[in-house]
Amino acid sequence: MSSDQDAETRHILDCFRDRLKRLIQVEPLLDLLHFLEQDRKDRIKARLREEGNASAAALLIDEIIRSQNYERGWSRELVAALETVGCGHAAKYVLNSPPEPAEETENDSCVRLIDLLQLTLVDMKTADVCVRCRELELLTREDLENIMKLTENRGNIGGARLLLKRLVKNEAGWFSRFLQALEETEHHELARELRGEPCNEDEVMSVESVEEPAATDANMSGSGPFLPPVLSEDLDSGGLGACVDNEEVDMYKEGEEEDLTEDDDPAEKRKRDIILRDYQMEVARPALEEKNIIICLPTGSGKTRVAVYITEKHLEKRKQMGRPGKVVVLVNKVPLVEQHYKAEFGRFLKHQYSVERVSGASQLKISFPQIIEQNDIIICTAQILENSLAKAKNGDEDGIKLSQFTLMVIDECHHTKKGGVYNHIMIRYLKQKHQNQLLKKQGKSPVALPQILGLTASPGVGGAMSQQRAEEHILQICANLDAFTIKTKTFEEEEAKTPFKRIARAEERKEDPFGDVIKKIMDEIHEHADLKPLCEPGTQNYEQWVVQKEQNAAKEENQKVRVCAEHLRQYNEALYQSNTIRMSDAFHFLDKYHNEELKTKSSPDEEGTVTITDTERFLFTLFKENKAKLQELMGKPQYENNNLAQLKTNILKEFSTRERARGIIFTRTRLSAIALCQWIQENPKFDEVGVSASYLIGGGDQSVVKPMTAAEQKDVLNKFREGQINLLIATTVAEEGLDIAECNFVIRYCLVTNEIAMIQARGRGRAEDSSYTLVAEAGSGVAERESVNEYREKMMSKAIAKVCEMNRADYEKKIREFQMQAIMEEKVKIKKKQQKGMMKEPPSKISLSCRQCSVFVCSGEDIEKIENMHHVNVTPQFSELFTVRENTSLQERLLDYETNGVIACKKCGQQWGSMMLYKSIECPCLHIKNFVVTYGSKKKTFSKWSELAIKFPAFDYTQHADLLAEDSGEEEEDMETD
Repeated sequence: MSSDQDAETRHILDCFRDRLKRLIQVEPLLDLLHFLEQDRKDRIKARLREEGNASAAALLIDEIIRSQNYERGWSRELVAALETVGCGHAAKYVLNSPPEPAEETENDSCVRLIDLLQLTLVDMKTADVCVRCRELELLTREDLENIMKLTENRGNIGGARLLLKRLVKNEAGWFSRFLQALEETEHHELARELRGEPCNEDEVMSVESVEEPAATDANMSGSGPFLPPVLSEDLDSGGLGACVDNEEVDMYKEGEEEDLTEDDDPAEKRKRDIILRDYQMEVARPALEEKNIIICLPTGSGKTRVAVYITEKHLEKRKQMGRPGKVVVLVNKVPLVEQHYKAEFGRFLKHQYSVERVSGASQLKISFPQIIEQNDIIICTAQILENSLAKAKNGDEDGIKLSQFTLMVIDECHHTKKGGVYNHIMIRYLKQKHQNQLLKKQGKSPVALPQILGLTASPGVGGAMSQQRAEEHILQICANLDAFTIKTKTFEEEEAKTPFKRIARAEERKEDPFGDVIKKIMDEIHEHADLKPLCEPGTQNYEQWVVQKEQNAAKEENQKVRVCAEHLRQYNEALYQSNTIRMSDAFHFLDKYHNEELKTKSSPDEEGTVTITDTERFLFTLFKENKAKLQELMGKPQYENNNLAQLKTNILKEFSTRERARGIIFTRTRLSAIALCQWIQENPKFDEVGVSASYLIGGGDQSVVKPMTAAEQKDVLNKFREGQINLLIATTVAEEGLDIAECNFVIRYCLVTNEIAMIQARGRGRAEDSSYTLVAEAGSGVAERESVNEYREKMMSKAIAKVCEMNRADYEKKIREFQMQAIMEEKVKIKKKQQKGMMKEPPSKISLSCRQCSVFVCSGEDIEKIENMHHVNVTPQFSELFTVRENTSLQERLLDYETNGVIACKKCGQQWGSMMLYKSIECPCLHIKNFVVTYGSKKKTFSKWSELAIKFPAFDYTQHADLLAEDSGEEEEDMETD
């Protein structure tokens, strides 16, 4: 470089000073700057020791700018040195080639996100992530050595902090590679957190998308499931009123609970007149012009009422034109079917039109196509419609087509995304729309399609890190729903009841002897099984690590490690509980687990003896030796976590300062919801201020806690609505959609998910002078994640506004692009599925062995399928291998079968599945997660049968019934002979 260029470099350094001091790594850089005098280097090093890297970088820039005595070409040396030490981003600024503004903004967002989530990220397995980052060229060799050394000297967290500081100095594009490193080192939860995705969100919200029904997976809380409680219960994945995926559902024609039709009183009729407020009419207008739209209004602002009004006007218009109209209202939770029927569509429209509802809770009396034919408005769960659409495509006369509807209302439409049932329905719509365009070109009549009306309180930003990506997410939702526009409203203060928000930080626990005892037990188990965890017990990273160990050990038939990992998982859950609920709750959880495990090891009858291994004996003894100490410590209130004290203060304040308090506490797991409810009910202080509490949890049987039935959920919600209950402790199933009485306070207890959930939960505080409080322990990272959600909420509002302001041609072009992409992706997916189906191996290729003791269970040839979902083995040989235990948690009839008990391994007591009674034949139903599958020389574990590319034959009922009849006849002959 010339002297002119050197002068220009000084000017650039001055211009980009603030940016560069954040990007320059001073210590390694100084070793390569030979043009800099030693005394200047010493001054900069002293600043580095005393005030840190940023201050030292600022001094370095000053020294370079001030001095005029450097040899020509020093600026070339500076750029080369920056590139060598891994500061390529800084080098680009020095070369006056900074990134584009949009790219720079996105990168700044990524840096800010890392900063906000640092408390969560430092729990990573630093060594593993560091090595992978080096392989992905995010770190230099020197960086790797420094981070590894710091990790060794100061521990995992210290190393993680240095790693994060180093990563953000990379050129734009580093963030995606860092996510790749996290995924490849099995930090899936951290990667999801950074993307802004909740754990298993689709499973959380779409309660009708369970592959196997709750009845057949019942009571799997023993040693069976290998998903950790914290993960499997996170956000209460069962949902409200969970039901079956492939449900063959018909409609109930039961007696109405209230007469919504016959009423001659003019005053009563006037009550049914729908009067919209100005903002409601404004958002409804395009839909009244028969355009597809999305209505985005806050919780409690009357979205559903607008939908009822649009439905009424739609049917009126069709009637006037002499054309039939038919409306389907789709929901994603079973209770919403009844809610929309009673509170909205039935209430306002039943006197003019025939309104009916269909859900998985319906009685088997009339088929779904008949319901469609006989009614004007049908409210149903989306899965039922999708099942019926699929039947029509396969040529089944019991199926229906989209063309039968003239308006489709999609509630909580932000779930119209990849993998969701709403998306499956809309893909069918988009394919037909595309086909219609071809038909028109050929001069043929297009197939009729319904008008689409989407309703949501928050479409979210889909984990976007930049404003541009947020806008793309909103456009993607619009494309998925074929929306002409998205309509929203910015409310004036008097129109919107926005709750006052505060963060109540609990002090960090100074002493935790109860947790220390649990950690000591875990350390002894680590030593016994020769396990070396890479993260701190009590964290989600540890949970993932121990689950992986259990899976690998099951495949390797290493029963020592497998059973130790299973026990470690329970202790880790107990640590989580002791940090959020009472120590006594954590103790009772562990005590119950060990008692139930011991029961499985005791001989259930005289026929078989369940063996107990040396490792199991060691684990049971270890708990027994520490049981008294844990019981003693749980009785000392001074050692309880401070979160509970902070929660108590907030509840008492709400009930003491309000004339009539009514609130919801959102918590993470079903276990904590029940425990918090018990804690409140047992504390006289709460009774004194008039607290009447109950809990509300999901209906799917996917956790260690017995689910609530639909009737129990309904009863709790009714009591809350009527005021018999004034404090609801709920998992996140209560956040979205459900018609819960107006609350004047909402508390999220140690819980943060994504921006959609935050907006939905906050929207529960609809009463005047309402409050929204986040209770979190200082240093836990929960409050910081809430800040991220607030940031994303602002991004979402800006993105919606930008999309609304887009040029019509640009908007339509973008929408077409996204739709064509969705159609192509669906075609590729179907093709892959077909190819996979063609490659399905015969059942004889596999065998199943017990996950715990590795005993051979059966060949794939012995397995048959009932109703295309339940995998049963009714062979006499198999019946000799298991025992049947009572299943007290589920005595429920579903369709043509009921579950009578749990089947377990005779040798080790490992749960294998459930005993089904199918049309009077007892059928042992196998749950694949309890087995290791051998294919050739490979061993694998699966969580769902659908993951296994094997086609099993259908259960031959006639054949098995004939065999039973023959056996019965032989028994009668023997009795006559005797």
